[in-house]
Amino acid sequence: MISFSRRLRLLLPALGLALFLAAPSLAGDAVFQYSTIDALLAGLYEGDMTMAELARKGDFGLGTLNGIDGELVVLDGVGYHVSAGGAAVVAPGAAAIPFATVSFFGGDRTLDLGTIDSLAALNEAVVAGLPSKNVFWAIRIDGVFPSVKARAIPKQSPPYDPLAEVAKQQVVVTLSGEGTLVGYYSPPFVKGVNVPGFHWHFLTADRARGGHVLDCSLNPTTALLDELRTLTVRLPASAEFDGLDLSGDKTGELHAVEKGPAKGE
Repeated sequence: MISFSRRLRLLLPALGLALFLAAPSLAGDAVFQYSTIDALLAGLYEGDMTMAELARKGDFGLGTLNGIDGELVVLDGVGYHVSAGGAAVVAPGAAAIPFATVSFFGGDRTLDLGTIDSLAALNEAVVAGLPSKNVFWAIRIDGVFPSVKARAIPKQSPPYDPLAEVAKQQVVVTLSGEGTLVGYYSPPFVKGVNVPGFHWHFLTADRARGGHVLDCSLNPTTALLDELRTLTVRLPASAEFDGLDLSGDKTGELHAVEKGPAKGE
């Protein structure tokens, strides 16, 4: 008869594997990404991952929907589709995405923020409070915003132009009041895969409006920071992705998309 201690030793490896596969919380320090920012810049606006699938990868994050249809904000486990003009609705589970970054938000640290008068000032304040600039950080900021300049791009139809051209159609709105910033800091070495530095989306407190943040001001509040040391990237399984030329440096195009001209300014 096999002793209890030996049975336990034999079961431990299998038990450990089962726990790893069954418990997403054990990977709570991980960021999941679908596709790459350079593929999006090149005009790959059709993905094969649905919102329902994305929800299993994280309860916090940002991205866009197929056809570069507005902005995606994932907050408290709900994915919100923000269309051009700023209106936000819950995204259907069957909706597909071409690009997204999500994680299970834990809030490892807090950072007190004073009055912030611009997005540049916010980025400076947050980066000064990061223990390391070589890892990923999910950042949640709930507060009162005197002003948020947010954009969303109207849904496109094929054949698609590169994102730097499409972004010229973005519609900018100015929002104010209570709301939440959903953001990520990514280290410099992710260039081409994700957005190095900060990427912010916004939702109003009633979850009715939002967008990709171009600028903002903020009353004193506390930021929640979640340290992420594991990156998982799932690439689209499509002939379009396989045929892209991703060999060049798209830094200039990314800057144009983040800061370029827009309607409504």
